[in-house]
Amino acid sequence: MNFKTQYEEILHIARTIFDNPELGYKEQKTKETVASFLRKVNPEIEIEEFSTTGMKTVLGKGKPLNVAFIAELDAVYAPTHWHADKETGAAHNCGHYTQVAIALALYKVLYETKRYEAFDYTLTFVFVPAEEYLDLKYRDELLQQNVISYYGGKPEAMKLGVFDGVDVGICVHAIGNEFERRTIEVNCNLAGFLYKKYTFKGKATHAGFDPFSAHNAYSMSTLFNTAVGLSRQQLKDSEMVRINPIVMGTDMSTNVIPNWITVGTDLRTQSVEYMQEVASRLDDAARGSALALQGEVDIDTQMGYLPFVQDRYLSEFAIQAFHENEEIEDIWNNNAISAAGDIGDLSYMIPCIQIGHSGFTGTIHGDDFRDIDPEYLFEIFPRYLLQVLEQMNGKLDRSKLYKRSYEEYAQLIQSIANN
Repeated sequence: MNFKTQYEEILHIARTIFDNPELGYKEQKTKETVASFLRKVNPEIEIEEFSTTGMKTVLGKGKPLNVAFIAELDAVYAPTHWHADKETGAAHNCGHYTQVAIALALYKVLYETKRYEAFDYTLTFVFVPAEEYLDLKYRDELLQQNVISYYGGKPEAMKLGVFDGVDVGICVHAIGNEFERRTIEVNCNLAGFLYKKYTFKGKATHAGFDPFSAHNAYSMSTLFNTAVGLSRQQLKDSEMVRINPIVMGTDMSTNVIPNWITVGTDLRTQSVEYMQEVASRLDDAARGSALALQGEVDIDTQMGYLPFVQDRYLSEFAIQAFHENEEIEDIWNNNAISAAGDIGDLSYMIPCIQIGHSGFTGTIHGDDFRDIDPEYLFEIFPRYLLQVLEQMNGKLDRSKLYKRSYEEYAQLIQSIANN
């Protein structure tokens, strides 16, 4: 394995991407960096482009099974991060730049050594835009222009057929905070989320002269916030529910009783079923709060991402590779967090895993986030991932895999949004 000899080159790629952070569906510099590297390694490479900046390429076409290694191209909007782009506010404080460099490290070793030829599966590299659910005004414009259909890059790729024929998805992701020893994480489930918007409507009057005939929309929203707060003890701890109401819009002034206010909140849970149940409870709280003060409420639901339950069968290959690896010291197993990602959507269609890795200090999405162990990130960890791929070679049992269609996914998302 020659991960060591290519380390400096891969490190340079990682630094180049880190120095040029771009938000989702805008990753043009990152796309060019990736494509140029791939064409330098393999002048005959075929690269399929999708979703403005997405790319897909294949090693070992035509085999019975197809495993996708997926990397995310985008940065986060974090203008106060120590290395944010001063013009756009983008910063790579989620670690996606390391995913891309790790994928390129794997591709180069596999291509130059021809080790992929011994695999009994096709290996597909997919570089996906727009994993982070942000910059929504810009994405609304793309939606209106029919450039995209989804805010998230993986659902968009799913619709476009990028994952047609793929049987297994593998991702990697940074673990925040600082670790004393080099660590990987497996079976870390992620929450799913949706957005709810409640527009409370009342009746405006002069606040001093005639508050008696008014219906105060702001008071309705306050009552709703109180109801949400009091309901929290009735929510299951195992679902790790997160609700965060904020004021999204109003035209209040101090001398007029407010007649409208929009409150928005995300809703995160570990399962779709409980997400729907809690969403119904929030709707009831909003309707009751409006009714109690003689007002009305309009309710809008926008689906985010599905929960991600890591495939335990596939994780066994990652665990076995860890036990045979002599360079990585610790493994975390079976945690769950309330962060979300569009890997949850892809995992509805095909079984997926996301292997976490240390090598950083600071908080994910925080101003202080940075990598501190590049040797681990760009040499040792990719070498471990090759061990994972080799563990899967000849051992993937198709009967333990599942596959659903994009149409089934779209129906599920629609049913949640319309619930």
